[in-house]
Amino acid sequence: MSDNADKVAVLGAGSWGTALASLLARHGLRTVLWGRDAAMVEAIDQRHENTRYLPGIPLPESLRATTDMAQAVEGAAWILVVTPSHAFNETVTALAPLRPAGAGVAWATKGFEPGSGRFLHEVAREILGDDVPLAVVTGPSFAKEVTQGLPTAITVHGDVPEFAQAVAEAMHGPAFRAYTGDDMLGAELGGAMKNVLAVATGVADGMQLGLNARAGLITRGLNEMLRLAAAIGAKPETLMGLAGLGDLVLTCTGDLSRNRRLGLALGRGQTLQDAIREIGQVVESVQTADEVMRQARRYGIDLPISDGVRAV
Repeated sequence: MSDNADKVAVLGAGSWGTALASLLARHGLRTVLWGRDAAMVEAIDQRHENTRYLPGIPLPESLRATTDMAQAVEGAAWILVVTPSHAFNETVTALAPLRPAGAGVAWATKGFEPGSGRFLHEVAREILGDDVPLAVVTGPSFAKEVTQGLPTAITVHGDVPEFAQAVAEAMHGPAFRAYTGDDMLGAELGGAMKNVLAVATGVADGMQLGLNARAGLITRGLNEMLRLAAAIGAKPETLMGLAGLGDLVLTCTGDLSRNRRLGLALGRGQTLQDAIREIGQVVESVQTADEVMRQARRYGIDLPISDGVRAV
């Protein structure tokens, strides 16, 4: 398949980047995964396994991996950024001069820009300019289950409907459903905020406060999401869909969630440092809690659960 219309570059070789690259390769797209860690990239490229983040799960033999970003994005029809939120600005800045003409940029990163509290679409727009199509990929999705080919549904929100549709169609398959929308603000808010609320439910479960408490926290947590969404001008239906409620339920109840596991550890009396060290991957909620409360202060909104998580 030498046609560049079939080529996609995925930037970020962590668990989620690898899972989405694997999905795209399985769907017949020429997929190149970029990562910084040479040993891990070689394992993906040669042995078809992400030995660090997804050990024991075979990856498609057609999936290529490289540490050279220019090589990864050369001739790509579109690019998918899947780095932690703290590396998003740096990655998109490095991508900007290498991006092929006409190639849209999507991301599956959840969180705000640390320090500024900006939404990631604001960061991408500032770096890439006004004429690059943008889209956010979000929803209830654990990397391990996607890589194993288990059924998953996500949503792609973009400012150019044709680009969001193209990204969704590339991901859509027998066990993977991708829906589309045009509310990037709401989609990003849901993807970021649910990590903070998952810590709260994890703490409650770690303290063995019961299933009533968990359900109460999820429901009131959704209410906090909706309150902030209304203030910033996001659509409530976005938060009631996969990007909000769907992701919230998964992250609050599924033990594959790093943010839930962080809460469980804190609820059992572990220190924050020990809990993060044990999880061994980026836990987005630690920074996101600060940024959510920065938004709450900006709009004068009371978010008691999110505030409690930040205090913990």
